[in-house]
Formats: sequence, C-alpha cells, structure tokens
Amino acid sequence: MWYHKPAINEELLQSLPNLKVVASSGVGIDHLDLTLLSSYGVKVSNTPFIVSTDTADMGMALLLASSRRLVEGHEMAVSPDTEYFPADWLGVEVSGATLGIVGMGTIGYKVAERAKAFEMKILYHNRNQRKKEEENAVGAVYCKKIDDLLQQSDFVLLAVNLTPQTRKLIGKRELELMKPTTTLINISRGLVVDQDALVEALQNKVIKAAALDVTYPEPLPRDHPLLKLKNVIITPHIGSATKKTRWVMMEEMAESIEAGLGGLPIPREVL
Repeated sequence: MWYHKPAINEELLQSLPNLKVVASSGVGIDHLDLTLLSSYGVKVSNTPFIVSTDTADMGMALLLASSRRLVEGHEMAVSPDTEYFPADWLGVEVSGATLGIVGMGTIGYKVAERAKAFEMKILYHNRNQRKKEEENAVGAVYCKKIDDLLQQSDFVLLAVNLTPQTRKLIGKRELELMKPTTTLINISRGLVVDQDALVEALQNKVIKAAALDVTYPEPLPRDHPLLKLKNVIITPHIGSATKKTRWVMMEEMAESIEAGLGGLPIPREVL
C-alpha cells in the first residue's frame, strides 16, 4: 500500500482469497481495519522506524520556517512590487523558547534531540513517561496533563498516532488554553486537530500561527480558509519524502511481503 491505496475493504479481501500480507508504507495504520484483516488471516506490516529521522527534521523545519516567517520573507524578497525591506518585519525567537511535544515516541524524541541543540526548553505529554535517563539526555520535562503543556509552550508540536483517543485531540478548548503567541505544528495526522476550530483560532488571534505537514483531506479544497491565512504554512505531507527514506521504505515493504509469502516471521509486523 502506498498513500493508503488500494483501499483494503471486505470487497477486496473477498476477491483475493489467497492474500497473505499487506505491506503498508509509513508508520500510521489508522487507514487499516486490523480486526477485519485478521479475520481473513491476513498479516500487516508497516515501516515505522525509517521515517522517524526525516519526519523529525520536517518538524524542526516547520518550526523554524514559521517562527522566522520564511515563506512570507521569500515572497517579499522575490515580489516585483518590493522596493525596500521593512525594518519592523520580525519573527520570533526559537533559542530559549519552550517547545511542547505531544507524543514522545520515536519521532517526538528525535524532535526533542534537535530542539535541545537550539537550546529550547522541552515539555512533553505522552501516554507513558519516558525513563529518567532519556528525559535527562534531552532536558525534557514530563507533563502528565496535556493542559499544563499547552498553557506553557511557545510551540506545540504534535507527533501522535491517529487513534480514536487522539482524533481531534486539539480542539477549541485546547487552542484557547495556548498562549496568543503560540505556534501549532502538526507532523502526525490532520484529524488530530479540529480544523474548523483551528481556522477560527488563527483568524481571531487565539494563537499566533500554525505549520502543518498534514491536513484533512489531503490536499485541501482550493477554497479552504486555511489556504488564505498568512499565518499558516502548509506542506504536502512530506515528512518522510527524501530519496533515501522512500527507497528504504520500499525495500522494507518488499522484505515483509517475501517473508509473508514464505511463511516466515514478518519484519515490522503490526500486531
């Protein structure tokens, strides 16, 4: 499966009685009905680890681009109407700012490693607290309640899997808990954020800005209000989109398929 295609539904499963394994690209499995697949005796694999480094890089890239207003700055620099660069055109500091990471799995932790190099203060919220030595290595402080993280952070970065529990995890209430100077960064899944609430929060300056590698749907309708806001950066779900990573993803998917067809243990099987 690539970009969630083909759709694995009951009709397809019934038409493929000898299907043994579904190899899905990327880390997310929210597009798969694991119970249905299991009922047909079909095993599932994904490629969770190879994407983590590039996706963490993308998270930091979005954070930096938004804070320093790189997209707006580029447009100003190349515009035929620009006669001078205004002295009061300013971004916000990254070094010394507080980064709140929601979801401290492999990707979230790699973001924390990068943020430490920028001398950021790091808070995180996760289902389970990391080991003390892991926290100390990046200077991260655990927030058992997500509200505490939202209230304190200058940047909130989402790196959670999409599950029934995380669907629209960030809504109107959560956005209103953030500081009016906060930037929201999403490198997880679009549905983790209530987009209608986000549009309202950005328009009304409840938060400062958003930088999104994911939306719903993808791409957004061309008249969607998010596309018209100056304080939003949107990229086309390219967290893992580097040549090396995509090549390795393909290799890992092929390994899983070969193992499944040969009756061998499947690398990176989703259980």
